[in-house]
Amino acid sequence: MRADRLVSLVLLLRQHERMTASALAAELEVSTRTVLRDIEALSVAGVPVYAERGRHGGFALLPGFQTELTGLNHDEALALIVAGSRHGAQAFGLGGALASAMRKVVDALPESRRATAAGAARRLLVDPGTDLLERPQTVEDDVPDAIAAEIRRAVVDGHRLRLRYAAPGRDAQWRTVDPIGLVTVRGQGYLLAQRSGADRTYRLSRVLAAEELPEPALRADRIDLDRAWRERGARFRSGGDQVTVHLLLDPARRDELAATALAVHAERTEADGRLRLDAAFQDARHARWAAWKLATGAEVVAPQWLRDHLHDRAAALAARYAPPP
Repeated sequence: MRADRLVSLVLLLRQHERMTASALAAELEVSTRTVLRDIEALSVAGVPVYAERGRHGGFALLPGFQTELTGLNHDEALALIVAGSRHGAQAFGLGGALASAMRKVVDALPESRRATAAGAARRLLVDPGTDLLERPQTVEDDVPDAIAAEIRRAVVDGHRLRLRYAAPGRDAQWRTVDPIGLVTVRGQGYLLAQRSGADRTYRLSRVLAAEELPEPALRADRIDLDRAWRERGARFRSGGDQVTVHLLLDPARRDELAATALAVHAERTEADGRLRLDAAFQDARHARWAAWKLATGAEVVAPQWLRDHLHDRAAALAARYAPPP
């Protein structure tokens, strides 16, 4: 909306003191011509914005044009600013709204606090794109804003929702659900819902279309979303064609296995220092992938079919890279 954009424009000028039309356009994701029209509208409305000519020119506000929010202390403001770097808002289609909110929070602080809070926030990095080994972190596939907004409105307003959903290995189908809540984990967004009274969990990136319906959702008035998520996770881990693998593991790879497996059981230390344990995986494909990823850091004791798979794959790889005769 234009009113929101005008507010954001004023806040940007307050925080940066002076900005060019092109810089404002980039921040607000509009054209330079739109920025110039907005500047003119602000001037007509009595906002003291003026243009400075020259190489380092741009638009600025007259000094003293600001308001202060006195109820927010330094740590509270810092918490909000750092929260702005989390993936959740982006996963739910609220990235633009979050950026606008963060500008308002910073602008509303007294000038003395504004500088220290912004400076401190620059020294705190949450969830960077890669780890120290340059391995990319898990990032959710882009969810179109229109779809995310439709789902979000249905969840918040308590209305039923019609989804066109593409489950793995199946053709996309329309289904009507009663939305319960939204969850984001490591940048991946999920919709918790019920369908015909049964619990369902939908990954947002697999939703191809969404339509909020006028009728109210059939759901409880109150929900402990954290508990609901844990319960669904437990059911997921205990379902499907699970595979238990008995293996000997280098202790240095224990955390890596725990992060991959559904569960680790019957763990003990052998005389050679290796860990003997049972690891549960969702299915055979999951077990093959995890065991191969551990390479020589683990030895599969059972099942035999997994040992055979690893042997054949390693032999094929060794043959490919064998030196020429």
